[in-house]
Amino acid sequence: MTFVVTSEPGRASSGPAVGERVLTSSSSAALYIAGASLEHGPIGRVGLELEAHCFDLHDPRRRPDWVQLNNVIATVGPLPGGSAVTVEPGGAVELSGPPADGPVAAIAALSADRKALQSAFAEAGLGLALLGADPLRRPHRINPGDRYQAMERFFTASGTGRAGTAMMTSTASIQVNLDAGPRDGWAARVRLAHSLGPTMIAIAANSPLLAGRFTGWASSRQRVWSQLDSARCGPILGASGDDPGTDWSRYALKAPVMLVHTPDAVAVTEHVPFADWADGLVLLGDRRPTTADLDYHLTTLFPPVRPRRWLEIRYLDSVPDELLPAVVFLMVTLLDDPVAAELAAEAVEPVATAWDLAARIGLKDDRLYEAANRCVAVAAERAPAELSESMQRLVQSVENGRSPADDFADQAISSGIEGALLQMARSTA
Repeated sequence: MTFVVTSEPGRASSGPAVGERVLTSSSSAALYIAGASLEHGPIGRVGLELEAHCFDLHDPRRRPDWVQLNNVIATVGPLPGGSAVTVEPGGAVELSGPPADGPVAAIAALSADRKALQSAFAEAGLGLALLGADPLRRPHRINPGDRYQAMERFFTASGTGRAGTAMMTSTASIQVNLDAGPRDGWAARVRLAHSLGPTMIAIAANSPLLAGRFTGWASSRQRVWSQLDSARCGPILGASGDDPGTDWSRYALKAPVMLVHTPDAVAVTEHVPFADWADGLVLLGDRRPTTADLDYHLTTLFPPVRPRRWLEIRYLDSVPDELLPAVVFLMVTLLDDPVAAELAAEAVEPVATAWDLAARIGLKDDRLYEAANRCVAVAAERAPAELSESMQRLVQSVENGRSPADDFADQAISSGIEGALLQMARSTA
């Protein structure tokens, strides 16, 4: 399997091109989606995508603009771990690493690339802060791409304009990408990836502030995502969860079309499920959809676990450097180690659907606290020596019932939001 990690979306065309075909029904679209949802094979490879908010170290309330960020990135050159560098709509800077054999190699490559990127940004007077949400500035888009302009229009038309803008421009995550594994294990693997969500959100919560205010949530990032349409951002599991391909097909066909290329991205401001477009009940761009349109539609769906032949784990806040290796190792171990996976499934079962509770109060909930400690203990037993320091920090944090959000909140109270932010940005510069 070719496992490509990238944040760059595909681009649908304004009509069928070579290799594309026109979809004539929602049934044909469903077969296409299910057939490409997951890919049979061994497990073991890990790809990481890390987003960091970018701040001017001399004026943290100023948002560096599109030209400035790309000028800095142009000075970086090839990174030692092979990551690609992109700029998110609000100016967050993302590293997208190639797949590596196991979590240790993936962590090492990402860490090397982050250090190189930090150095280049520090020379330009900029810092890169690993937080799940921008704690200081109001949401604002700087990426001029037509995709993001159209997304803004779509969210506004659907009544989620504020949350949509905040999602695009003020949130940041560490995304973990894993092989789908053998076909006969897909259902259990996808169910576990979802069941782990609330516990892992509680452990990694790192966004107590958004736009200069305490929100009352440990993960304001998750709160923002929960305010968006569940048809586009909610979990994909069906009632049984026994057939991930069918679940993904059903989810994707129900989800409203966000953008159509004509050839530029144009927002669809009416509620049009993709199934209606495929069945010809509605024509968008005065035409039926192609397989390229469907591929593009899938890139506009943001469930917490997304199948892209591999599995994208999308629900983790960006966490500080000292905890990042341990959080990644924990996530991978609980899914890829069969014994650890069995223990984790049992540990998180009581809180498997407590998404909002985890994001709001994190480890202050007794059941989430117990599940988190059991899961971290399982991973700590398996952690290699090179990750021992980070893992010990995570073990201690979880045992104390604290997430990174608690530490940042304490710093913001004692030093002010700007002071806490600059301390983080400068310490990583």
